[in-house]
Amino acid sequence: MRIVDLVTLGAAGKHQAASLLVEGFAEHWPDAWPDFEAATRTVWECLDCRRICRAAVDPDENVLGWSAAEPIYGGNVWELNVLVVRQDRQRQGIGSALLSDLEPQVGDRGGLTIWLGSDDEDNMTSLAGVDLYPDPLWHLARITNFKRHPYDFYRKMGFAIAGVLPDANGPGKPDIFLAKSVARR
Repeated sequence: MRIVDLVTLGAAGKHQAASLLVEGFAEHWPDAWPDFEAATRTVWECLDCRRICRAAVDPDENVLGWSAAEPIYGGNVWELNVLVVRQDRQRQGIGSALLSDLEPQVGDRGGLTIWLGSDDEDNMTSLAGVDLYPDPLWHLARITNFKRHPYDFYRKMGFAIAGVLPDANGPGKPDIFLAKSVARR
């Protein structure tokens, strides 16, 4: 496996990247990319020259996973918009490799922090299906992962849970915020 700029892969690579979005999010986040057309739009948006858009490929240039991030807050913070790995290749270090590849690139562009939101629309954590008000942070301090929500993966990669937005995706469907410093100290 090697990691390359997604833009270099041509039409076949971009097609595979779009397919991964639809397939990778279908079970728990089906509204994120409900069809190939929506996913294709996202791929093209991520190829904007201000963003970082990388793909893990096998020796035959098949896309195993990909990531994309864009600068926000004047470039001090980069938002991880996409991280997806082909389902049959998950838990093999591809997502970790993509994040490890992203971190120095963000730092080289002056970024200090990588930030992401990870929705819980499918009752995967103790934050879903409950009214988090009036004290969202009390609930957040007691978060439990019921169904392999990705927040545990990000924590293993050095991200900290930085907050929660109750009802971001509807009643009882919060967005969990995670962040990691990539500042050169």
